[in-house]
Amino acid sequence: MDFSSFLTALQDNTDVFSTSDVVFATVLSFLLSLVIAWVYKNTYKGTSYTQSYVHTLILMSMVVAIIMLIIGSNIARAFSLVGALSIIRFRNAVKDTRDVGYIFFAMAVGMAAGTRFYLLAIVATFIISFILWGLVSLNMFAIDVREQILKIRVPGNTRYEELFERVFDRYLSRYNLIAVESVQGGLLTELVYGIELKRQREAPELLEELSRLNENNKVALITGHHEVDL
Repeated sequence: MDFSSFLTALQDNTDVFSTSDVVFATVLSFLLSLVIAWVYKNTYKGTSYTQSYVHTLILMSMVVAIIMLIIGSNIARAFSLVGALSIIRFRNAVKDTRDVGYIFFAMAVGMAAGTRFYLLAIVATFIISFILWGLVSLNMFAIDVREQILKIRVPGNTRYEELFERVFDRYLSRYNLIAVESVQGGLLTELVYGIELKRQREAPELLEELSRLNENNKVALITGHHEVDL
C-alpha cells in the first residue's frame, strides 16, 4: 500500500473532515496564534510575563481547532468531549485579567479555523490584534495613579502612632495606615501605609529618615502595587 492509498483509507473513516482540512486548520490556527502571541508579548506591561503562557496560547488555539474538527456537527461527539474535558482541573491562578481575554481570543481563533470559517479567523485575528495594539500604544483609559505602598517595620513595643508624623508631613501630601501586622513572633510590627509623595525624587531621603526612626529595621516603598502581590 503506497502513501496515497493510506491517506485515502484514513479519509474514508472520517466522514466529517479530510486530511487537507486537518492540515489547513492546524497550520492556520498556528500562524494566527503566532500573531496573537506577538501582540501579547509586545503590549504586555505587567511583572508576571512567562514564556510558557505564550506557548500555551499557541497550543490552545491549535488544539481547539482539532477539537472542533472532531466534533463537526455531531452532537454526540460534542457531549462526549465535554464529559472528557470536564475532568481537567486548572490550578494556576491568572493574575492579570487581560490574560483571560487572550485565552478566549486564542480559543475563538481555533474554533473558527476548526469549523472552516477561515476568512473569519483571519479577519478577526488582525482586527482584534490591531485594536489591542492601538489601546496599548495610545495608552487609552489609563489614569495617573500616584499612590504607593510604604512598609515599615518597628520594634514590637514601639508606640508608632506619632513616631513618623513629622517626617510624613514633610515628604507626603497624603498618607493613611492600611494594615498592622505582627512579625517574627511579635518581636517586630509591620506597618503598611498608602502614601502619595509630594515630590517623587525625594523618595530616597524619605526612606533614609524613616530608617533612622525605626532603628534601621526594614523600610520598603512599593510602586505599581496594583499589578503585584503584596
